[in-house]
Amino acid sequence: MIVEAAQVRRRLEPDVRRGQILACAVRLFGERPYAEVSTTDIARAAGVARGLINHYFGTKKDLYLEVIRVMVTIPEVVVERLPEGDLHTRVDASVSWFLDVVSRHSTSWLAAVNAGGARDADVERVLAEAEDAAADSVLVAVGLAEVAEHREELRGMIRAYLGLAVATAKEWLNRAALTRAQVHLLLATTLLAIVEQVFPTVVAPVR
Repeated sequence: MIVEAAQVRRRLEPDVRRGQILACAVRLFGERPYAEVSTTDIARAAGVARGLINHYFGTKKDLYLEVIRVMVTIPEVVVERLPEGDLHTRVDASVSWFLDVVSRHSTSWLAAVNAGGARDADVERVLAEAEDAAADSVLVAVGLAEVAEHREELRGMIRAYLGLAVATAKEWLNRAALTRAQVHLLLATTLLAIVEQVFPTVVAPVR
C-alpha cells in the first residue's frame, strides 16, 4: 500500500506543479500586460524552476494562450453538474455559474476576453475555439445539443448570446453600470427567449 501511494503521488505531482504554474500565470497576466510578465516572474511566484514552464507549456506565448483558454472555456464538468429540472432551472444555474466565475476571477477574466484586441492571430484562434466550444456547452445545458436541422442558425444565435454575456459582464465589472442581479436577469431572460421564442420561430415552416 505504501508503494502504491508513493506511485500515485509521483503521478499527481506533475499535475500539481503544472496547476501551480498555470494559477500563477493567470494571476500575473491578469494584473499586468503580457510584455511586463516574464517566465522568471511566473516561476518565482509558483515556487518552481523556470525550466518547468518550458517543460509543461513551451514558450511564454504558449503559456499565455493556455491562460486565455482556461479563462474563457466552460469545463465539461460544469454542464454535467447542472441541476436536473426544467429549462428555467438549468438556465438560472448556468448564468449563476458564469457570474460566479467572472466575479471571482474578474481581473484575469477581463484580461483574457480583452486579449482579442491585440489582433494576434493565435489569440484570436484560441478565443474563437473557446467561443465555439462554449456555444456547444450552452446547447447541452438548454437541451438542444441534438438539434440537427438549422443547427448553424442555432449556434449563431448562441454565439451572439455569448457576445452579449461578455459585454454585459463588462458593464457590471468594469463600469458598475449594472448590478449582478440585473445582469443575471438580462442573461437568463435573453437565453430563455432564444430557446423558447426566437429559435422556434426561425425553424417554423413558412405558411
